[in-house]
Amino acid sequence: MACAGVVVALVVLLGVGHAVAGIRVDSATMMIRRPSSSIPTFREAPAFRNGEECKAAGGRVDVAMTLDANYLRGTMAGVLSILQHTACPESVSFHFLAAGMDADLAAAVRATFPYLDLRVYRFDPSRVRGRISRSIRHALDQPLNYARIYLADTLPPDVRRVIYLDSDVVVVDDIRALASVDLGGHVVGAPEYCHANFTNYFTDAFWSDPALNGTFRGRRPCYFNTGVMVMDVGKWRAGGYTRRVEQWMEVQKQTRIYHLGSLPPFLLVLAGDIQAVDHRWNQHGLGGDNVKGRCRGLHPGPISLLHWSGKGKPWLRLDAQRPCAVDYLWEPYDLFRPSSPVLEE
Repeated sequence: MACAGVVVALVVLLGVGHAVAGIRVDSATMMIRRPSSSIPTFREAPAFRNGEECKAAGGRVDVAMTLDANYLRGTMAGVLSILQHTACPESVSFHFLAAGMDADLAAAVRATFPYLDLRVYRFDPSRVRGRISRSIRHALDQPLNYARIYLADTLPPDVRRVIYLDSDVVVVDDIRALASVDLGGHVVGAPEYCHANFTNYFTDAFWSDPALNGTFRGRRPCYFNTGVMVMDVGKWRAGGYTRRVEQWMEVQKQTRIYHLGSLPPFLLVLAGDIQAVDHRWNQHGLGGDNVKGRCRGLHPGPISLLHWSGKGKPWLRLDAQRPCAVDYLWEPYDLFRPSSPVLEE
């Protein structure tokens, strides 16, 4: 029997005190409409509930990601993987940074995960546009790629520790284990890769100028990937880390000291001064290199998180019917639905 009246509302926090409408209801036809056709549509994920152990465990896990139409399919897969592999899914709160006020993006997430605890914050691209320098790959130059720099300035005061994740990851372990790592007094924790040739991340102009490379004096800098980080939000704010990263971006505008996007200024500020996290939490590079995105295999050892950093993204390679072997590890988390049906009451 059709209902006489249906009210469907979506309220998503945008920054401070802003809200947007989400799923729309046509009052004449009583048809529940999904987000606009410009946004991909997805199957609704199952409801995930906390296990008995969560009553005693306590504590909320805060996860931050960006929200972008071009990477929405990856974001959805990442969220599903987190919920599926944690014993306490209802204790995970998601914080999404979006570059615009697009209600359809938020509506798509809510429609796919009706039970999700989420907030969406508007990231103002003008904060970084004047500081971005052209890199080796256009995708790395997008303002939203720099939003992680402003994460601590964006999140509300009740968020004291946050896990930042790129939109091309899937988590295959309980996210609580990553959230509870001992930061040892450091502002950031992440897997370190000291075997990587660190000098390659900066130009000859940087290494030939003691006034610049002297920033690493007293540190043993190692490469770390900023797509998976545990951040002490209070320490980041107190230490003025946002401004410190910005200052290196301003140096880059005057003298080209690196070729990549938002990674090098993070390394300049933090490399050699982070808490090393087990490598299992970032099996990175599965998207291949930044130029051609050639297939790469898995590194040996246990795996808790798979990361398609690099040019190749699993959903694009699967759709093109040119997948790499590792892309089949991402596919089970893909909620993408090719059509955009209208649900009728």
